[in-house]
Amino acid sequence: MILKCVGCGTSGLLRNGAEYQCARCDARYPIVGGIPRFVGGEFYSGSFGFQWKRFARTQLDSANGTTQSRDTFVEKTGWPLGDLKGATVLDAGCGMGRFAEICANAGADVHAIDLSVAVEAAFANLGSRDNVSVYQADIMNLPFPDGTFDRIYSLGVLHHTPDTRAAFSRLVPLLKPGGTISIWVYSTELLVWWGGELLRKFTPRLSQQTLLKLSRVAIPLYHLHMTRLPGRVTKVLIPTSLHHTPEWRWLDTFDWYAPKYQWKHSFEEVERWFQDAGLLSIRRGTFPVSVTGQRAAVRAVGTTDRGVAAATR
Repeated sequence: MILKCVGCGTSGLLRNGAEYQCARCDARYPIVGGIPRFVGGEFYSGSFGFQWKRFARTQLDSANGTTQSRDTFVEKTGWPLGDLKGATVLDAGCGMGRFAEICANAGADVHAIDLSVAVEAAFANLGSRDNVSVYQADIMNLPFPDGTFDRIYSLGVLHHTPDTRAAFSRLVPLLKPGGTISIWVYSTELLVWWGGELLRKFTPRLSQQTLLKLSRVAIPLYHLHMTRLPGRVTKVLIPTSLHHTPEWRWLDTFDWYAPKYQWKHSFEEVERWFQDAGLLSIRRGTFPVSVTGQRAAVRAVGTTDRGVAAATR
C-alpha cells in the first residue's frame, strides 16, 4: 500500500525501521505496537478507545460464535460478500475490527483506520492476518492517495465526528473510478427517544469509568423495557440497548451515551451528500440511514464527477 504524508500530502512514504518518513518534509510517523500512527492523540474519540479495549471481542463473530456482525455488515452496506474477494477495501472507523474481520474473511485486502486507540484492539484481533492492515489516523486527513480503494465503508462512525458531511466528503476522493462507498449514520428517527437526548447533555462529561458503571444498568433494565405498559415509558425516558445479550447491551448503552459528538441525519440529507459528491447509482439501504453510491468509472476530458452524475440523472 502506498502511503502519503498527512502533513504535506506527498505520496510514497519511506519505511525506516520503526517509522515512516516523508522524503519531502521529513515528517515522521512512528510504528507503535505494529500500528503506524498518523495522529498524535485521540482528540474527541477517547471514549471509543476506552470502550473497544474494554469490549474488544464482544461483537467479534469469531469470538461470540454468531453471524451478527456479518449480517449487520451485509444489511447496512448492501454488498454481497462474494464481491469483496480481491478488492482493496477501506474500513473508515474500524473500532475493534468487527467488520474488518468480515471483509478479510471474504478475501478482501482490508485497510482499517481509527482515530482512537481502538486500533490496538483491532490489531490484537486481526493483525496476524496477511490481508489486514491497521492504522491510527484521522478520517479528516487520511494517509492514502486519491483513487486508492475499490470499496469504502463507514458504519456508525461519521456521525461521531465534528462534521458528518465533511468527514464523508474526505472519503469520496479515495475511491478508484468505478469504486463504491457505503455509509451508515444515525437517523433523525432516533430523536423520538428524547430522554436519551436529555441525558446526553451530561453523560459525555462523566469520566469513562463512571459512565461504564452507570451503563451497566442496561442489563437489568432490559427486562423492564420489555414489559408491555411500563416499558413504553421507560424506553423513552431512559433509553438503553435492547440487545438480547447482556454484555452487548452494556456496550451499546455506553456507546450511546459516551461520545462527544452524535449527529442524526435523514435519508434525503445523506442522499444529497452523495449527489453533490458526483456519485452514481445511489441507493438507500433497508436500515436507516444507510446509503451506497458509486464513483463514475470514466470521465470525459474536462468533465467532473458532478457533471457526469448530473448528466445521468
